[in-house]
Amino acid sequence: MAHKNVDYKPEDIQFPNQKIVQSELVHEMQSSYIEYAMSVIVGRALPDVRDGLKPVHRRILYAMYEDGLTSDKAFKKSATCVGDVLGRYHPHGDASVYDALVRLAQDFSMRYMLVDGHGNFGSVDGDPPAAYRYTEARLSKISNEMLRDIRKDTVDWDPNFDESRKEPRVLPSRFPNLLVNGSSGIAVGMASQICGFNLAEVCDTTIALLKNPDHDIASTLLAPDFPTGGIVINKDELEDIYETGTGKIKLRGKVELQKGKSGKINLLIVHIAFAAAPVTFCTFCCCEKVSLDQFLQINDGDAQLGGPVTGGGVADLRGDDGRLGTLAAEAVPEDGQLVQGLRLDVAGLAA
Repeated sequence: MAHKNVDYKPEDIQFPNQKIVQSELVHEMQSSYIEYAMSVIVGRALPDVRDGLKPVHRRILYAMYEDGLTSDKAFKKSATCVGDVLGRYHPHGDASVYDALVRLAQDFSMRYMLVDGHGNFGSVDGDPPAAYRYTEARLSKISNEMLRDIRKDTVDWDPNFDESRKEPRVLPSRFPNLLVNGSSGIAVGMASQICGFNLAEVCDTTIALLKNPDHDIASTLLAPDFPTGGIVINKDELEDIYETGTGKIKLRGKVELQKGKSGKINLLIVHIAFAAAPVTFCTFCCCEKVSLDQFLQINDGDAQLGGPVTGGGVADLRGDDGRLGTLAAEAVPEDGQLVQGLRLDVAGLAA
């Protein structure tokens, strides 16, 4: 049934005591977008320099602290932790909270893990973690130092989303977590990509700067320290990166070759570029069956061979159960010559 078009007057659709403010579209869009951008920057995507945490990470740690899940207590289901964070402080989806919790418990994502996880929390190869009904978590020992003295009026507090309780604006972290664990995030109009450093070197550098503001940072903060190891190959650029805060850290992984059974050679990948799957540069060897010489040549490795290695190729690639994220490949030389003391570096890049 068709409806008759009716022309309404402005006074017919106004609510009692309503005031209509005329505003230009350009001005309204500009001011509204700036408010939205600041909300994303401050409230979601970028870490606070004081404790190095994004709001979701801070809420996870504080909710676990409230529940008494310190490092000396028993584990509790991750589902309980996620539910407490959602119900008290973080009115968003459960997947975002659990993903953040998982990352805090991964030794290949965090240089110093803030959550102690029990169960399947994923792997460096990209395998997903188990559902939160299967895993358990509690605070790690170093997280105790981030929350210590929080009840002694050390930080400011803000009301939560329904103003039923208060949450800390920052955590009273007793070490510079942003420099130790680093962080990455993409907001609106800006982004953050900070690599982590060794805790002892950061503390020594901090003390040295307090004593001498003109201290040479590069003398004590030698290089970034990534969870998956790696060798920095552009050390000459680190000083400029420290001064400007921008630049790229070029990493190179390390592969050690060991004598295996039945004349095979084990290629043990012990260091990889941060956030790169170790299987990526070995896949072509398994698929194409290239020779070990070709493998070294393609990966730009410096090798000292105990004898000529021809043919054979990489026969198998598997995970090493002894060390998380470490792969071992078997190479079978045709002439039976084994590689002695061979080391090669596999190129990788991390921004």
